[in-house]
Amino acid sequence: MNKRITTGMAKVTDLTRAGRLSEAAALIQSLLQGRAEPNPQDSTANEAAIDGVFTRLDSGAPDKTAEAQPRRNEKRAGGLAETLQRMAAGRVSSRATQPVPVVDVPDGAKFLSLSHASAQGQCDYRLYVPSKSATSPRPVVVMLHGCTQSPEDFAAGTGMNALAEEFGCLVVYPAQPTRANVQKCWNWFRPEDQLRANGEPALIAGVTRDVLIAYNGDPAQVYIAGLSAGAAMALLVAEAYPEIFHAVGVHSGLPIGAARDIPSAFSAMRSGSKGVVRKNPVPTIIFQGSADATVHPSNGPAIQSQAVATFAGLTPATKAGKSGGGRTFKRTDHKRDDGRSMVEYWQVDGVGHAWAGGQATGTYTDPSGPDASREMLRFFMQ
Repeated sequence: MNKRITTGMAKVTDLTRAGRLSEAAALIQSLLQGRAEPNPQDSTANEAAIDGVFTRLDSGAPDKTAEAQPRRNEKRAGGLAETLQRMAAGRVSSRATQPVPVVDVPDGAKFLSLSHASAQGQCDYRLYVPSKSATSPRPVVVMLHGCTQSPEDFAAGTGMNALAEEFGCLVVYPAQPTRANVQKCWNWFRPEDQLRANGEPALIAGVTRDVLIAYNGDPAQVYIAGLSAGAAMALLVAEAYPEIFHAVGVHSGLPIGAARDIPSAFSAMRSGSKGVVRKNPVPTIIFQGSADATVHPSNGPAIQSQAVATFAGLTPATKAGKSGGGRTFKRTDHKRDDGRSMVEYWQVDGVGHAWAGGQATGTYTDPSGPDASREMLRFFMQ
């Protein structure tokens, strides 16, 4: 970032910490648009920046009424300023709500509402239990939703429950409440939520342990995946708890170390970040849309580089393909000598900030893309 943006974002941080959220939002807007800094006395402009519309992190367009239909695929830039100030603003309320999708549950299956409590706090979650009885412990997949989403929305959009029936998995959907983040974003950009035995990583690990014990999960087959802020948090959790999570799936996420505060989050989302060196060799599969205007597409290769660097002797190979819906993509596999893939990177052409191959019943999906959910499960269970 140039000096003007760096200086401006430092002021944004100061305003946010002081509780002057309207002024912080207006300043971010001016920085994005290249204008002079706004007059803090201009209350009309400031209030519009916070309260005029409801903006999702995962969407490029504002939803101006409570009845507006949620966007399925983000295609253009916008709303980043509101996003960042809302990510820090625990006191800002939205004016719009979205209906909770009805998740189909076949006969014999269960979609349970459960809760975990520990010294780090409380985390509600949904758990999908397949209809077929199991004679041995089941694999466990933890799914972290994106901003403004719910476990039900994420389950509907990814179609992971149907795949759980096929693969015999338990699927866990932790919920980020508005009391933790008004937009229901996982707080991947806060230092206190980036460490082992602390904050949100500890809560998510605690939920996973509960499921392993109470629902006969297989400790040798535990995986975690997420979208956007959920993807960034999934990486942090896998890095913090490699003894629990044996692989991680990242869709439209950001590398570990991409942000430590609001200014660096702004920079990483807008321009990309290389992150920091990862310590633990956790197998990683990454999906990134080339047309993502919310999380810069360069973050995908950065996550790939982070992951590859933790392994020795991997051989890369890239091939092109096309999904059944017409999306072209490039897939790069980094394999060991025994042929097992440790890192995969999928760049999907033309996809914005949306789950590739997802279902239209959920938000932020691109049904025409390759099936990210199926490919992640295939990678996890290879």
